[in-house]
Amino acid sequence: MRFDNSHCFLSGEALPKDQPFLPVFANWLTDSYDLKDMPFKMLDESMLSYADLVLPCSDNVREKLVVLEQTIQEAFEKGYNAVKALDEDLLFLWVAKTVYGVIFKEIQVAIKQQNTYADGFNMSQGLIHKFGMLHSMLQKINQPVVFEDFKPYSLFVCPVKNAEYEFAYRDEINTLSFSLRLKDFGILISLQDNGANKKYHQEIWEKIEGKTLHPIQFEELCAKLFYSAYLFNRLPEYHIIPTDEQIFVEAMPLQGMNAKPIFDDWQFKIYGQVLENFWKRWGFLLLEIIKDPEKPISYLLDDSGDFSPAGSIDLALS
Repeated sequence: MRFDNSHCFLSGEALPKDQPFLPVFANWLTDSYDLKDMPFKMLDESMLSYADLVLPCSDNVREKLVVLEQTIQEAFEKGYNAVKALDEDLLFLWVAKTVYGVIFKEIQVAIKQQNTYADGFNMSQGLIHKFGMLHSMLQKINQPVVFEDFKPYSLFVCPVKNAEYEFAYRDEINTLSFSLRLKDFGILISLQDNGANKKYHQEIWEKIEGKTLHPIQFEELCAKLFYSAYLFNRLPEYHIIPTDEQIFVEAMPLQGMNAKPIFDDWQFKIYGQVLENFWKRWGFLLLEIIKDPEKPISYLLDDSGDFSPAGSIDLALS
């Protein structure tokens, strides 16, 4: 991994001084939703625009990413059914490129700020490991990488009754979580958990999979995933095995030698705080959400634990 502008963000190869940058959010997306001048809030509370989020990129990597972007664009324009039919690894790579692009810019900003201090720039070993492994997985864009009998992610694709021209994006780089809601669908993914969060939420997913959600229901699912990703207490390890033809990635067992559960205990009050943030546009307050401290309000499931149809929800779409 390099975080300067003189080397390709993916391949690491040196770039000529006049090499054009690659937008993190492709032009087809920013043009469709008028995002280029929209503010993008960084972790240090500073503001950039979507157009400011760019990556140094070699011509070879750019060509591969153009093909990926075209595939994603075509599916997004057609809507939920086309997105659902996409190869999940392609969707993972597109999201991973986006999240890693944001991470790249965050680190560049942090390095620039902290270079003014005597200690320079420091980052935890855990984050270095996570970002390094995400960067390794991203090599699948540029090289024949095979995930050997596992998926490194948990992916949820849902039909959602969104407002027209809705673009609802969210990421959490510490846990490598991402959500995006537009057109008639929503995408939710944990990028580095080897499918653990999908299993954790399997019971609720079986009740809602394929059912059209009201936006507040999708945001509730997002809150659950973002919170469980925070509770996920393993740092996945992998064997990377290069051969002449392909690079194989094998996942080490998450349980390992540790008898501790791989998720910390769910705390309803903290989950309520997360949900309050996801439901901000509808004006819900924490005290309303956790009026019953052991059973926060839910728009996904009714009191019997069954799915609540989106048509039964009398709330604005946005």
